[in-house]
Amino acid sequence: MTQLEFKPRISVEQVEEGTDLAPKFDENGLLPSITSDAETGEVLMLGWMTDEALRLTLQTGEAHYFSRARQVLWHKGATSGLIQKVVESRIDDDQDAIWLRVAVAGSGASCHVGYRSCFYREVSVGPYAGQPLAFLEDQRTFDPESVYGDAPNPTQL
Repeated sequence: MTQLEFKPRISVEQVEEGTDLAPKFDENGLLPSITSDAETGEVLMLGWMTDEALRLTLQTGEAHYFSRARQVLWHKGATSGLIQKVVESRIDDDQDAIWLRVAVAGSGASCHVGYRSCFYREVSVGPYAGQPLAFLEDQRTFDPESVYGDAPNPTQL
């Protein structure tokens, strides 16, 4: 497989109006990735990518991310079987965020907690602000303990 090369960022015009892929990673070398279901449009997760994760995602057509909690590159679904096949990828205007539209294998879940979407709870706004979080998914699509065993939970306190 040929190594995908990102272009250097030369001008605002090149970045905003050109055809060069010239992503801007933050001071930690990370690029946010918004991932949604290609069929429904539902937001599944927000992940982070290093240049290697972005290259692998674009070259293989399967989502790869960087775990900030574990400090490792990870192929989404390699353990659970819930591989995210990229249907479409889009870079934002200043190329500092990417949006992946994916088809998820298996139960279609993308959340390590077992829910379909990582955004499974609603936060009340306006006059209802401060109310308890409301669950939007009434059940998990898989049991995380049976899938991940005693692997450390990536959620940090």
